[in-house]
Amino acid sequence: MKIINYPSADAEACIAAIISRGLIYEKDDIDAVNHILADVKERGDDAVIEYTNRFDAPEMKIADMAVTPEEMASAEKSVDDAFVSALSRAAGQIESFHRRQLENSWFDAPRQGVILGQMVNPLSAAGIYVPGARGGTTPLVSSVLMGGIPAKIAGVKRVVMVTPPTADGSVNPHLLAAANRIGIDQVYKAGSAWAIAALTHGTKTIAPVDVIVGPGNVYVTLAKKMVSGLVGIDGVAGPSEILVIADSHADPDYIAADLLSQAEHDRLASAVLVTTSNDVARAVSDALQGQLPRLSRGEVAAASLERFGAILLVPDMEAAMEIANRIAPEHLELQVRDPFDWIGSVKNAGAVFMGAYTPEPIGDYIAGPNHVLPTAGTARFSSALSVGCFMKRTSLVYYTAGAFSDEAEDAMRLAEIEGLGAHAESMRIRMKKRQG
Repeated sequence: MKIINYPSADAEACIAAIISRGLIYEKDDIDAVNHILADVKERGDDAVIEYTNRFDAPEMKIADMAVTPEEMASAEKSVDDAFVSALSRAAGQIESFHRRQLENSWFDAPRQGVILGQMVNPLSAAGIYVPGARGGTTPLVSSVLMGGIPAKIAGVKRVVMVTPPTADGSVNPHLLAAANRIGIDQVYKAGSAWAIAALTHGTKTIAPVDVIVGPGNVYVTLAKKMVSGLVGIDGVAGPSEILVIADSHADPDYIAADLLSQAEHDRLASAVLVTTSNDVARAVSDALQGQLPRLSRGEVAAASLERFGAILLVPDMEAAMEIANRIAPEHLELQVRDPFDWIGSVKNAGAVFMGAYTPEPIGDYIAGPNHVLPTAGTARFSSALSVGCFMKRTSLVYYTAGAFSDEAEDAMRLAEIEGLGAHAESMRIRMKKRQG
């Protein structure tokens, strides 16, 4: 990648291009997804199976959409011990982290005669979307864990998973083993926008849910965006991104590998190095050239680096942090000698990975925090998927007659200023009866 000095006009143009990139929704895609959502809402299972037959599993029937206990048992037997061990470790560590996010209901008595509080309850049903991933040949086990575990910890009574079937109408056994490990209640063989529609509106086979989470292609993303408001969603995901801040102590080979780990996702992914060291900048550029040819997705990674990759050479760490906060990356790595010294300067990032031995991919799979993160600059105002995404908070208010009398006049005054006479009268009628 080209090394660009910061501050400069070239650097500003580069940063602007990265910040402004994102998923581009073509009119044809929008129209197609709108049609699918309406079709499934109207025809239910018949529409879901037609799309499934056309795009995924030609011979599958409606009766086959729900994964059976026999299929789950068969999947458990077909995965090897090494996978089960890795799965157990990842699930256990993700569970441990997310349990810290649980909220409790509470009461407070801030004024004489007034009791206020918040009641926290789990949602009733959640849908976890797991992409098909090359026809099921590269099962995204981590998506099962990251979506399902916080939902189960929140106490959601019905947690279901949808995923596109393979051509023969099956689901990769690694996905089913993961779903079974974390207690997913039901798995359905349905993908893309028709799965999102089914989870939103419900069909005879797939009951509706309250929230839908999980990554997917442009059809999945568009569908989630369109049904948001009818159901909750985790967010509208854009292309993946990483920003690495490095000083002269950083290892160029580590940095290059970490940049490529995100660049290989797709051609819109962004991988940026911001460094105070000219030597590190040049060494990383060389290391990228050496590592790219060894990647199975090297062509995709190269295209990503060409369009949205950059090495920015900055005068000091303060400038590096300023750039990071402007871009608000999904993944921020601090490959510096004393990463904890700079945590207080991080304002906008989905997740922060500190030190030479904390590459972003370890967070994708096993560290514990959720890997469903805000992208495309949305870390400025949103957060990672969490237990809180599967819970709702209800305010509680109680006044004694005396406390009401102390505050009603001021409340009525505010209501009248807003022109809401009935609001004021609701309080005035109580005051009259108490006085009279």
